[in-house]
Amino acid sequence: MTTRAFPHKDKYGDPREAMLRMPDRAYTEGRGRGQAGSCGGRARGQAAGDGLTEIMARYIDEILQPGEKVLYSTNAHWIFYFPAILAWIVALVLFVLSRQTAVEGLVLLCLGASGLVALAALYWMVKGWFHRFTTETDVTNLRVVHKTGFIKRRTFEMALDKVESVDVDQTILGRILNYGDVTIKGVGEGRETIRTIDSPLAFRSSITTR
Repeated sequence: MTTRAFPHKDKYGDPREAMLRMPDRAYTEGRGRGQAGSCGGRARGQAAGDGLTEIMARYIDEILQPGEKVLYSTNAHWIFYFPAILAWIVALVLFVLSRQTAVEGLVLLCLGASGLVALAALYWMVKGWFHRFTTETDVTNLRVVHKTGFIKRRTFEMALDKVESVDVDQTILGRILNYGDVTIKGVGEGRETIRTIDSPLAFRSSITTR
């Protein structure tokens, strides 16, 4: 019978156990080196090292300063999906009508209209998703940060100690669905209005309560 030689024993005791643990140990040590000296989410983008992860990374993770922490994050409200939701309902109704009639002309008309409305619904859905995906609003322990756009990017930042007032404007529907516009006024730094934001009162509280 052939005897298989195992590596010398180390602190793990059993050499077979050492062979099983060594890859995990190397991986853990590698992660520790990659995270040393990093701050916040920035380390996640640096550790990944591929372009897709860097594109998908949040803007706030790229600009965090040492000692800076994200206290509150919100986004554009899902009301941006509302046109797509209505269009999907209309498309479904037209499709059901096409199945309820026996007149060939009406069947083709309803099916064609249903297809066109479904294409419009798909466009509005993708448009709403892309707007929410490329919009970020965050409050850190140092500043307020708002970013919109993907290729053409627009950003707004204001230090918390420069914020003079935060005003919230909500319609009746906005109060029911919990969205609205927030206007931030700064001391000597002008003003910025963030429109159709989710949970505007909670966002204001995260800025004024400190």
